[in-house]
Amino acid sequence: MIRNFKTIRYPENLLNPVIMRSLTYFFVLIVGVAIFQSCAGAGANSVNGKIENAANLQVFLDQYSLSKANQVLAKAEIDGSGKFSMKLENGFTPGIYRLRIGAKKIFLIFSGKEKSIDLSGDLNTLENYVGTVSGSPASEEFFGVMKKVMNRELDAETAKTTIEGVKDPMAAMMLAYSIFGKSADWVDFLKSILPKLSESYPASEYVADYNNHILKLEGEKMMQQQSGPIAVGMEAPNISLQSPEGKNYSLADLKGKVVLLDFWASWCGPCRRENPNVVRVYDKYNSKGFEVFSVSLDRPNGKDAWVQAIKQDNLKWKYHVSDLQFWQSAPARLYGVNSIPRTFLIDKEGKIAAVNLRGAEAIERELQKLL
Repeated sequence: MIRNFKTIRYPENLLNPVIMRSLTYFFVLIVGVAIFQSCAGAGANSVNGKIENAANLQVFLDQYSLSKANQVLAKAEIDGSGKFSMKLENGFTPGIYRLRIGAKKIFLIFSGKEKSIDLSGDLNTLENYVGTVSGSPASEEFFGVMKKVMNRELDAETAKTTIEGVKDPMAAMMLAYSIFGKSADWVDFLKSILPKLSESYPASEYVADYNNHILKLEGEKMMQQQSGPIAVGMEAPNISLQSPEGKNYSLADLKGKVVLLDFWASWCGPCRRENPNVVRVYDKYNSKGFEVFSVSLDRPNGKDAWVQAIKQDNLKWKYHVSDLQFWQSAPARLYGVNSIPRTFLIDKEGKIAAVNLRGAEAIERELQKLL
């Protein structure tokens, strides 16, 4: 019995080192693979962030579309310290994405080469693009320009120049669409973005959607030019309304001067971005016989906002009038104004000399012909 027992155990003892080495190798291999997968999965194809004042809320990542409903791609719970992480199972594809936390939204631009995106900021200022983003050069460019726009650091012409210098065409397109895309007045600039977008992202649906948006604006611009009641050469209809202080100002009283009749409103973003251009021309030519007559399309309860905007934008001329009737404004209906900003340049004889001038250079070019 003893001999048999030893005979049986002897080969097992002999094989123990071999078995142990195999088991050790197998264990190390499994652990290594697990660690590698864990390390790769924690950051690859993920959007991570730390957002102050957003503890215990949900965050969503949408695929944003110019022409159809947005698609939710991922969501996550934000922990008590404001941190979150969302993994995109299919990786990043070139396009425009929207990050949502409650009612707050910001856009991200992906070229498709990203591995991991990291965000930081505060929920209270998130929509003003106050914060940082890394891991996506296109998003970084977009953030930088949008932050300046929200802080009113760029007028219309500077914004155009800045967008033209953006390296990623998808980011440039979204900036142009966000800042200028609602007005047919800027359709030529919007169109200038299209060639580089088509070249860099030929298979992207954003190219077709953006082109369709441009075609729509071109149609609107053509209708405005054809159906507007005011044409070059016509006598400018008189406008007589009160200023914020209750003083009555009449457009006809300015006959003998070259006048820019400017329809705008405190709530109109493109108007506010155009205001510095008007101020620049006013400062240069007011002493030579140039005047500005501003008609606000603010709402019935918008007087305070109107007055505040005049001060904030340093609209130093005295001719500010409004009936505070929003789109039902009598002067706007008289002049066929259905989008703002909208301008009419009036010569010294009181006749319409040019319509819908935008940017300091365009205003100055026509103004020099009349002074």
